[in-house]
Amino acid sequence: MERLLSQIQSPEQLKALDKKQLPQLARELREQIVTTVAANGGHLGSSLGVVELTIALHRVFNSPADKIIWDVGHQAYAHKLLTGRQGQFATLRQWRGLSGFPKRKESIHDVFDVGHSSTSVSAALGMAAAGDILGADDRIVAVIGDGSLTAGMAFEALNHAGHLKQKMVVILNDNEMSISRNVGALSSFMSRKMTSDTFIRFKKETENLLNYIPGIGRDLVGIAKRAEESLKSFMTPGMLFEGFGFDYFGPLDGHNLDDLMETLHNAAQIKGPVLLHILTQKGRGYEPAEKNPPKFHGIGPFDAQTGEVAAPAADVPPSYTEVFGRTLVALAAEDKRIVAITAAMAEGTGLKQFAQLYPQRFYDVGIAEQHAVTFAAGLAARGLRPVVAIYSTFMQRAFDQVLHDVCLQNLPVTLALDRGGLVGADGPTHHGAFDLSFLRSIPNMILAAPRDEYELQRLMKTALTVEGPFAYRYPRGKGTGVALPATIEPVAIGQAELLREGKDGLVIAVGNMVREALAAAEELAQEGVEVSVLDARFIKPLDRTQIIALAEATPFVMTVEENVLQGGFGSAVLELLSDVGLQVPVVRLGIPDAFIEQGSQGQLYAALGLDAEHIAVRIRKLVKVEGRRQLIG
Repeated sequence: MERLLSQIQSPEQLKALDKKQLPQLARELREQIVTTVAANGGHLGSSLGVVELTIALHRVFNSPADKIIWDVGHQAYAHKLLTGRQGQFATLRQWRGLSGFPKRKESIHDVFDVGHSSTSVSAALGMAAAGDILGADDRIVAVIGDGSLTAGMAFEALNHAGHLKQKMVVILNDNEMSISRNVGALSSFMSRKMTSDTFIRFKKETENLLNYIPGIGRDLVGIAKRAEESLKSFMTPGMLFEGFGFDYFGPLDGHNLDDLMETLHNAAQIKGPVLLHILTQKGRGYEPAEKNPPKFHGIGPFDAQTGEVAAPAADVPPSYTEVFGRTLVALAAEDKRIVAITAAMAEGTGLKQFAQLYPQRFYDVGIAEQHAVTFAAGLAARGLRPVVAIYSTFMQRAFDQVLHDVCLQNLPVTLALDRGGLVGADGPTHHGAFDLSFLRSIPNMILAAPRDEYELQRLMKTALTVEGPFAYRYPRGKGTGVALPATIEPVAIGQAELLREGKDGLVIAVGNMVREALAAAEELAQEGVEVSVLDARFIKPLDRTQIIALAEATPFVMTVEENVLQGGFGSAVLELLSDVGLQVPVVRLGIPDAFIEQGSQGQLYAALGLDAEHIAVRIRKLVKVEGRRQLIG
């Protein structure tokens, strides 16, 4: 049988297929997605769950004239395949390949860059409002998952959309609710018929007729509306969305192509905001993902036949996330005040064991980072020691809460920032490249980054001794393999550690970059070049005494960080040296003023000059420059 997918390079070619061919196309899409994600890793379950929905959207709407906005973008792989990117799909999430998320510069069918959750309804509403201003005759669709709907931003957008009465369709992709045959069939029938032109026209004409009945017309309209709402609310959760001013229809079986296309066509004709509630199955069509949706939400390369991920070698050290999770469990056994908080990432942040052992001291607040931080502030205000474990990139969303609700009150909240620095294949939306800059600017905040797993444990214990805010960030991936002693010794606040001495220059590094700086120094030592390497540990406060003393006795200072250079660790060192009037050449290595694309961490370090090899090259140039200056002098 000829493959249909290979014939489709645009939505127009999809529309040309016979409707009977669509189930075959859905199977081929799933096969291609599984094959590619098995090789590259990625977000599998969500994309498999929306294959039929994606086909229906591109059959009914006219992308790119009509705008389809995907929330987060975990589920956009079928969309990429149907919009001219089959030839590049094997490069998904690879260095200089396709992004794992919708991206405007990648395709005209990607109308909004996404990667963080709960933005789609706001963006769609903005596009709909712009269409009115510009006199455009396009249709706007937002696809948002039930998980993303836990965030406050989504409800703010729903509230505004209901107020503006803009013509737009919001699709709630609900992959947590099981599809009941009876209720699902009835709801599907109701939604298809209640969105039809005939029903909508009948509803409006009846309302107009009742309004003209003297004395009792308006009362009858009110009774009719309440009866309709009662019927909907009896079988669906539609009352919530009707309260926001949306016409609600559903739940619908998200894998029934005929029902989806009919309902989408009808909903697109309604003047005003519409919410379609679609029930989908995460991992649909791939048995391992159907049986274990959390495992296949975001997964590395695996065996497509069995669904098994290759077991790590016996000598591979644990990841920083694993060390964090195990250590927090041990600390919680000693200190009953410790409470762990996550924003829908219990497994991703290493808190699964904590949740099992201490369920009354564990809170998963959903995708609600702002609430997580202020909730922690409330716990801290009553004497508890909350630890908020959130990926660095997502903590950006809670900046105001960190500043206003935690730091302003100097509350002992610990921020555990996983995935600090360059995270690899998830790309620019997920790199934790800004935390050192935005957190060090806030009064009362103590900010640190460990060079290895044991240093992470030490900082974790140190944070619990401080009567104020404390943040530590640690990288994605496996640790260095250092020994983890049974007894964890805390670190003195603001204390750096000199790891290597040398007369030819001073390298001050922090976090993951300490390892690269040491490797560069060892390589240079073979050439007779000796540089000191200082692990700063703390970004705020800096070890003023040690940094000043070392800088006074060296030809140059180099700072190395896995953070943007603007306002980062290197800037803090520069400020310190400037404040004390110390004139010494300073070279800062870090992430430039740009959003960094996806690729492996090693590829990105090399591209940005942050690996040992490139650090050594920069030091050689500095040593030669300083040598020439001394000869001239």
